[in-house]
Amino acid sequence: MPRIDAEGPIVVLTGAGISKESGLDTFRDADGIWSKVRIEDVATPEAFDRDPVRVHEFYNHRRAGLLDEKVQPNPAHVALARLERDWPGDVLVVTQNIDDLHERAGTRHLIHMHGELLKSRCSHCGDLSACRRDLSVDMVCQACTRAGGLRPHVVWFGEMPLMMDEIEKALARTVLFMSIGTSGNVYPAAGFVELVRHYSRGHTVELNLEPSSGATSFAEQHYGAASDIVPAYVDGLLAAV
Repeated sequence: MPRIDAEGPIVVLTGAGISKESGLDTFRDADGIWSKVRIEDVATPEAFDRDPVRVHEFYNHRRAGLLDEKVQPNPAHVALARLERDWPGDVLVVTQNIDDLHERAGTRHLIHMHGELLKSRCSHCGDLSACRRDLSVDMVCQACTRAGGLRPHVVWFGEMPLMMDEIEKALARTVLFMSIGTSGNVYPAAGFVELVRHYSRGHTVELNLEPSSGATSFAEQHYGAASDIVPAYVDGLLAAV
């Protein structure tokens, strides 16, 4: 591991692989979510316009799964919260995941670029609300009192990821970019490593179960279960401070 400027900021990108060991399904594995249901049927604005009942059923099922008491943060989530707490510089976690496992583990400086499953958004007025129950087409927005507009606060295919300006600014100044549990197939997140290489020239590392599509773009790679390799890598970073 090269020596990293301990006063410099770190950006961590996480994907479905970090939450798989907590009991949540991934998307692009052979047995993942997209092998069982078509993206076009449940994860686009057009799908919601066409069949909101089906889309709500899909996300209601996923929300119930996330709220199962068996689903808890794993050692990888906990290690990143410890990195944020103990690293002298800033640490930003950018997650593609819509679960709340980072928050439960203690991470505070966090961007959910693909939204949050435990929030709802009103298509009529834009109001955001906490949501731990099933949504339906008959529910009324508490802010504007109109029915039929509540949807999961999730970025669907064809929609722009959230807070991209803030993410790109952080990538442009980071001294270390860590990519954890991502397939490397989904943009813009798959292009973050190239932004770092071009702008900040920070060190880049991939921590994954197996090489991603963009593995060769990283200066350093470690492969194995996230609950093993992420705590070990964080230990090494903090030991060098």
